[in-house]
Amino acid sequence: MGKVKVAINGYGTIGKRVADAVALQDDMEIVGISKTRPNFEANVAVGKGYAVYVPEGNEDSFKKAGVPIAGTIQQMIDAADIVVDCTPGGVGEQNKHIYEKAGVKAIWQGGEEHELAGFSFNSEANYSDAYGKDFARVVSCNTTGLTRVIYALDQAYGIKKARIVLMRRATDPGDSKKGPINAIVPSPIKLPSHHGPDVNSIMPHIKITSTAVKLSTTLMHMHSINIELKKKCTAEEVVKLFEGRPRLMLIGSDVLSTAEVMELGKDLGHSRGDMQKNCIWKDSISIDDGELYMFQAIHQESDVIPENVDCIRAMMKLEKDGAKSIEKTNRLMGL
Repeated sequence: MGKVKVAINGYGTIGKRVADAVALQDDMEIVGISKTRPNFEANVAVGKGYAVYVPEGNEDSFKKAGVPIAGTIQQMIDAADIVVDCTPGGVGEQNKHIYEKAGVKAIWQGGEEHELAGFSFNSEANYSDAYGKDFARVVSCNTTGLTRVIYALDQAYGIKKARIVLMRRATDPGDSKKGPINAIVPSPIKLPSHHGPDVNSIMPHIKITSTAVKLSTTLMHMHSINIELKKKCTAEEVVKLFEGRPRLMLIGSDVLSTAEVMELGKDLGHSRGDMQKNCIWKDSISIDDGELYMFQAIHQESDVIPENVDCIRAMMKLEKDGAKSIEKTNRLMGL
């Protein structure tokens, strides 16, 4: 088959990164992206050669702003084989009937509930289950990062119980409207947090409990991980296991903070300075009384991007082997 035609509905933090990643793939092409306002992101999209589609009735505002448009969002959807819905959480649910009526496949992000698609995706854990599906949800940045680690450990040693403390960024760096300024916010106050059940939407057999707090930072999330393993192992063996995983990156103790992790991404020449892999402090990996402890940093703006690409490839039956899709996505994205 020819290149799969991909529409990106929503061109914000996630949407613009998905668009750039899809544009790098040799088996996919961008039909267009959608914007609701003629802001700087719309102009950037035009400059990159993406066709911009807008809600019906909003055409004049874009024309007045001098932003050329290709048509309405409905026209974009009608021209696509698959839509990656990157609209704000809760909005994607309203779009499902539009995709169904148009007869196109759709992928939602972690801001939507699992029940919307009926299937939640992670590239390593359940790629084959996504093969040929009509609808899927790529889980959130935190759940993606947790699933990558938990899947690897479960495959190698088995997991009795996972306990996770998430230290969450307050908002994204480009968002000036929200976030605690001088506070630590329990998120939520009623425990446990939703992240454990979200992992279970992919791996229902894992016993996991999670708690979370919001901090006054915008750079990354931090996870403090404690896992009881079924089989005995050493910290050195866990390090070796992680070194062999395609989307885990071990970092040294000379990287002192999430600020330096993000600086490392820039120094490595990553697009936007993103860090799409889990960033695990190698020296934090330790075994105490048969339990594993470690710290990892998760870049909330970018770790789900390669998962979206793999999900497209699985749903459109472009590649049956998940490992081959992961390798291709990583290679073409320069990861």
